[in-house]
Amino acid sequence: MTSVLASSSIRFPGEWDLHAGTWLAWPHDEMTFPDLAAVEKVWLDMIRLIAKKETVNLLAHHRLHNRFAKGLAGVKNVVVHDVATADVWLRDTGPIFVKESISANVKTNAKKSKPSLRATCWQFNAWGNKYETLLADRGLNEKIAGILGVPKDVPGMVLEGGSVDSNGAGLCLTSEQCLLNNNRNPSLSKAQVESKLKKHLGFRDILWLGDGLAGDDTDGHIDDMARFVNAKTVVHAMPEPDDKNDVNHAALTENETRLKRYAKIHGLKLQEMPMPPLVENEDGPLPASYCNFYIANAAVLVPIFKAGKKDQDALSILKEFFPDREVVGLDCRKVVEGMGALHCVTQQQPA
Repeated sequence: MTSVLASSSIRFPGEWDLHAGTWLAWPHDEMTFPDLAAVEKVWLDMIRLIAKKETVNLLAHHRLHNRFAKGLAGVKNVVVHDVATADVWLRDTGPIFVKESISANVKTNAKKSKPSLRATCWQFNAWGNKYETLLADRGLNEKIAGILGVPKDVPGMVLEGGSVDSNGAGLCLTSEQCLLNNNRNPSLSKAQVESKLKKHLGFRDILWLGDGLAGDDTDGHIDDMARFVNAKTVVHAMPEPDDKNDVNHAALTENETRLKRYAKIHGLKLQEMPMPPLVENEDGPLPASYCNFYIANAAVLVPIFKAGKKDQDALSILKEFFPDREVVGLDCRKVVEGMGALHCVTQQQPA
């Protein structure tokens, strides 16, 4: 481990920066995914696409290996780790990786090399203690840091990776509904939360949006609402302008107002992203959003919902920003029944 005595510079890279790998966990809980076979197919497609240009680190108990061994036969760049997980939401249970540049005045207790990759390991409380069985994934972030042998930083605050998005140059998008929720860190003020984000993730400014999507059990994760696609551009979910009955109309319209203000301050460009038609189950709306895409080295993986023109419009928007990557839509109608999609289950490891 490294003890920094002088200055260090922390940077949370943009997701489009080069990856060494992507971390995933194999789906296995039929309570989360009633149509498990359909979800497994999406995972196989994801892994094949991501593995074209980076390592896929797949966590799975050995009893599950027969579920994917045939489908991944011959696929290179896949490393399977015999690690049991309660569920698949590594965006929230895995570490958030940052790059650290350390000055020359450093004490090292072991290796003399100066590590550039650091795993920030935040507390996980199952999105406000909603799911007791999923609390078993606490500590998964530190286990991954141990597998990699990289230094870890334990900030001592509840935070999920899906609640923050980085432009790679010091700006953070997040939401008040999530980070200021009493079910996360009730003893921390807004200023204290901002201080933690700046200290441990290297942000210089925090751009706060309000509420998230209806039916989102994460209390407003930003990765369903607004995402950086480069250092100066935000794509953000917007309902049809004339559909005042849309369950997300008020929240997303308010967030657009905030984004326009931030755009003027920080010189950002905004791009509207359509919302898919309402996806729901017997309990109500599900958090279906095209903003829950994942940017890998080889491809941009986009959740689609068999929504015809809206699916195509979402893919076309992202193709404009990623001409050097394949932009691929994956049918996530069965995935979103688990209350998340492609970004929620992936965690990038910067090169």
